[in-house]
Amino acid sequence: MSLPRALPRSLAGQLFAMQVVLVAAVVAGCAVFTYVSGSAQAEETATRQVTAAATAVADSPSVREAIRTPDPSAVLQPYAEKVRKDTGIAFVTIMGPDRVRWTHPDTARIGETFLGHTARALRGETFTETYTGTLGPSIRVVTPIRDGGRITGLVSAGITVERVSSQVRAQLGALGLAAGGALALGGIGTYVINARLRRHTHGMNAAELSRMHDYHQAALHAVREGLLMLDGQRRIALINDAGRELLGLPPGAVGRRVADLELPAPLTGALLASEKRVDEVHLTVDRVIVVNTRPVVGGERRGTVVTLRDHTELQALSGELDSERGFTQALRSQAHEAANRLHTVVSLIELGRAEEAVGFATAELRLAQVLTDRVVGAVAEPVLAALLLGKAAQANERGVELVLADDSLIDDGALPATLPSRDLVTILGNLIDNAVDAASEAAGGASVPDRRGAPAGRARVTVTALADDGELLLRVADTGAGVDPGDAAAVFHRGWSTHGAGRGLGLALVQQAVHRGGGTVAVGGSPDGGAEFTVRLPLSPAQMPPTRTPAALMPEESTP
Repeated sequence: MSLPRALPRSLAGQLFAMQVVLVAAVVAGCAVFTYVSGSAQAEETATRQVTAAATAVADSPSVREAIRTPDPSAVLQPYAEKVRKDTGIAFVTIMGPDRVRWTHPDTARIGETFLGHTARALRGETFTETYTGTLGPSIRVVTPIRDGGRITGLVSAGITVERVSSQVRAQLGALGLAAGGALALGGIGTYVINARLRRHTHGMNAAELSRMHDYHQAALHAVREGLLMLDGQRRIALINDAGRELLGLPPGAVGRRVADLELPAPLTGALLASEKRVDEVHLTVDRVIVVNTRPVVGGERRGTVVTLRDHTELQALSGELDSERGFTQALRSQAHEAANRLHTVVSLIELGRAEEAVGFATAELRLAQVLTDRVVGAVAEPVLAALLLGKAAQANERGVELVLADDSLIDDGALPATLPSRDLVTILGNLIDNAVDAASEAAGGASVPDRRGAPAGRARVTVTALADDGELLLRVADTGAGVDPGDAAAVFHRGWSTHGAGRGLGLALVQQAVHRGGGTVAVGGSPDGGAEFTVRLPLSPAQMPPTRTPAALMPEESTP
């Protein structure tokens, strides 16, 4: 039976063990250093003490006078003992040049020969040595006694090594207590720090953290939605590739403040908001994005997590779907009207008025075919042609006449490569829809004159589509109330609308699509009294259409 493999110690546990060993090693090193330096300091202190005592005795005039007497020991022994007791050293020995002791702590040793070296002192030096004498190993100093220019005696003062060691041992006990306290304090501090680290790392070891980091990085770059994390100072702490692409940020965006990113003001406000935002639609220069934000709180605001979804294509598809729905409704209405007209023709035939029936049917067919012939003849680009015909049917159902300007001319293949057909539908479709709305509303008050003072006539929208001079020109003019010059820039901002809340996205999408195509869009006054929007998109030289005569392609009328 195999034993279960032990799990790797957590990162906090590994750091705790390493820190405990490190603290113990530091404390032990400090203790050894303190002990060694304390021992050396104790020896140095003892040496200074005995040197001071020996030199003081050697320089004393009473000692020199006592040496001249027949019995120096009688005077020097009491004096030496008093000095020894006052200084706390082990012995003070005064001797003659022949090394015979005149004093000694043990009076029985007086008159014996001094145990130690004296040659250097007899030469006039003061020296220190460790020597084993009658009192055991001792640190001693030997210095000469001078009487005039002659050495008349020697003084040796010393302290036993045992006394020095006992002092060091006394210090070692205090050192051990200090080292133990430092070790305990370091261990407690290490435990507290590692307990907090264990909470932050959730008990994972280094391999698990490394693996999680690798998975985190892989997931971050694999997610197609934009992910943005802001810290408490509203700076970018983390952003994935999709987030940088959606916001149009450079690779070095991490660490920058959101307010310094030059994003549209509504989007910046959403990112800086203290409350959460759910599925808010915002526009950048090139994209429609859906923003969700949620603050990260833990006793205080720590930051914000932001997710970004690209809605550009979905918004375009939604616009196309709305157009298709409008086409369907227009076809349904036209089918209903066609049925009514067919009943009228049948009724005229039944009444025997065949000529009137033929005239009625021919007139209806001629009116229906004129716009189709004009659009197909002038606009060979299939996307534009289909869009114009569909919008004409929609406008007709609302009582608005959609007119193609006489100078319109676009060949097939003239659409610039930088402008996908979906963007073309977005641009022209939204401009025509807004123009139809404006013309229809203005026509609702028939007695209200237009901006130029002319009486209101039938609602009309005039579309110009022309590819010439290296650019694609799209112009939409209406007979509506027009746009105030002070609002000329604001009309392209998301949310600006004269139709109340929930509107105001179409013109913003137009400006976005025009920007993607590298063109310009402007609004001004229409010759018919309403507003006129002009879009100019660059064409490459290879896409420039050949020059044709518009009149040859725009017959006044056509028969079936």
